[in-house]
Amino acid sequence: MLKKGQLVILGGTLLYPVTLFAEWEVNMEAGVTAVSRSIYALHMQIFWICVAIAVVVFGVMFWSIFRYRKSAGAKAKQFHENTLVELAWTIVPVLILVAMAIPATATLTDMYNTDDSEIDVQITGYQWKWQYQYLGEEVSFFSNLSTPMEQISNQQAKGEHYLLEVDEPLVLPVGKKVRFLLTSNDVIHSWWVPALAVKKDAIPGFINETWVNIEEEGIYRGQCTELCGKNHGFMPVVVQAVSEQEFQGWLQDKREAIAAERAAAERVWTMEELYQRGEQAYLKNCAACHQAGGQGVPSIFPALKGNSIVRFDMKKHIDIVLHGRSGTAMPAFSAQMGAVDIAAVITYERNAWGNDTGEMISPQEIQALLNEPR
Repeated sequence: MLKKGQLVILGGTLLYPVTLFAEWEVNMEAGVTAVSRSIYALHMQIFWICVAIAVVVFGVMFWSIFRYRKSAGAKAKQFHENTLVELAWTIVPVLILVAMAIPATATLTDMYNTDDSEIDVQITGYQWKWQYQYLGEEVSFFSNLSTPMEQISNQQAKGEHYLLEVDEPLVLPVGKKVRFLLTSNDVIHSWWVPALAVKKDAIPGFINETWVNIEEEGIYRGQCTELCGKNHGFMPVVVQAVSEQEFQGWLQDKREAIAAERAAAERVWTMEELYQRGEQAYLKNCAACHQAGGQGVPSIFPALKGNSIVRFDMKKHIDIVLHGRSGTAMPAFSAQMGAVDIAAVITYERNAWGNDTGEMISPQEIQALLNEPR
């Protein structure tokens, strides 16, 4: 017989799952677009049809088991080739499928209709970030995970939007039809935002299309839903829906920021300025693989701390950062960062963690290399 203390432990163990899943949501959300609400309505309609079928089928089955059980003296009847029964179990499912297919076809047709878009955004997946290009607007930027490494390594308490926050969200106006053109620079990714009812694969060498027309201002979060590598869970999506006036102001601010970044590549930078900027750029773009302390991940990502290339071979170091390394997860950062950030990262890596080479490279030198034909 169990003692009192054992009963308390057993009871607590049994109640633990109830507490754990108290806020567990299993249904999809209605969303903030006409398409998302159509999908939700279709989902609920088919769900209740399935519930009704289950109630009827299992009701008849359990009633038959009870009513015609052997212990009650029932004897099985033998019958074959009942035309009426065969017609019924053929026609009824067909009618049910037609009732499901009509609204499903209308919803799918609407989902795939990308005509008459007012804004076109190209979304490119990278390990492990998203690039957003507003076609025809001269605005392009990368969106990176902004959750602090201290939270990921359990040195700080997890924030409200842990692993679902970025440094730069995708900003879109409400009431405008936006077409997304999705592709990838490396492996297969999948861009997913539940509130917008958008989930589309980003495949290297291929462009997928989808669209959205957001009706309510707000911030909507999602993730990459394709297993795309070691840091797959560190690739969130954040969409900020704003008014048309605010969107136009944001576009202008981004154009000015891009112009200022180009101008920054022309001025003279000191070693200290590059080191400080390089630390931030490194934490944003490189620390996920090589770790914040440059120690890397054994047999997966090489350590930069004490690395012979980083310390003694400036030319090769620059080439790897600019053009990546074939056959590895090291991407070509010439397509992901500007000349200032590339120069800053290289300068930081060559002088951080005890490498202390005392060497720096200027943004002008990097820009000259970027302009060279390959």
